[in-house]
Amino acid sequence: MGFGETKCSYGKPPWIFKGSALYQLHLVKAATVRACIPKDFRLVEAFGYTLGGFFLANYDDSPAGVFDELVVIAGLVWSPPTSCAWAAKVLVNSDEACKHGRKEVGLPSQVARFSKRITAVSRQPKSKNIGFLNVNGSSAAFCDSKDSMEVQVTEIKASSVKDSCNVNLTTFMPESSGELRGPTIKISLPSFSGGTEYYPNLLKYSCRIECRVRAVHPAKVSGPSLMPMNETKQSSEIHTSNAKNHATEEFVDKCNLLWESVMLSKPVLALEFSCMKMQVEAPVVVSNCKNSLATT
Repeated sequence: MGFGETKCSYGKPPWIFKGSALYQLHLVKAATVRACIPKDFRLVEAFGYTLGGFFLANYDDSPAGVFDELVVIAGLVWSPPTSCAWAAKVLVNSDEACKHGRKEVGLPSQVARFSKRITAVSRQPKSKNIGFLNVNGSSAAFCDSKDSMEVQVTEIKASSVKDSCNVNLTTFMPESSGELRGPTIKISLPSFSGGTEYYPNLLKYSCRIECRVRAVHPAKVSGPSLMPMNETKQSSEIHTSNAKNHATEEFVDKCNLLWESVMLSKPVLALEFSCMKMQVEAPVVVSNCKNSLATT
């Protein structure tokens, strides 16, 4: 298909998105996420872990208008001479953005509800022990916070599956004065996609981002579907009264396993992108894949 000929208001690539985002990197167990990585790619891992995380964005200007997005990154896959991210799930509160992600970029996009609530919290002193950032001499980049924002993301699925993916993210909101927003940088985030029921071929595309960046406190992640695995197994054992329930629980368990591995894994770095301009290039086919990965 011709990527320059889209059937929605996105128009021709490159596609431009403007807004802000939280980019949080986690150490994720490679054994858990390897099942959702196409066999064509080799997972980048060390000591049993890969680098995953999530990208939580709010776009105030885009081809689809204003919308929110949560991209769950399962890990990194090797693409000489560099590595690329693999998105296991993409949740958006825009039907048009969901449709475009599926059919034009090969993303595992789903429609979700994003609910936000801001809560005032007392100012706390900066932590002296900030792990990864302290090792890299970046402790001064951590910003104090006065308020917290809770973002609840609930995937909208068929009525037979009750909130199979429901996550709460509590982020701390640093003061917004210009001098605290960090330096302006330009980065490129190459990614793979495809292998879905909507786009069976494997694709590669580039996201070029220009923004102001600063290190922030990692978001706290929780949610009904992100229960500990022993509780998940107990739930599976209790609710096996019939084949329909059993099939539903197997699906939920699979989703919970991936979300627990990525979203509840150990954060190593959280970056706030403000004044963000993201340019997404047209994907290119890197491999013909006839089988859907069906990871969502």
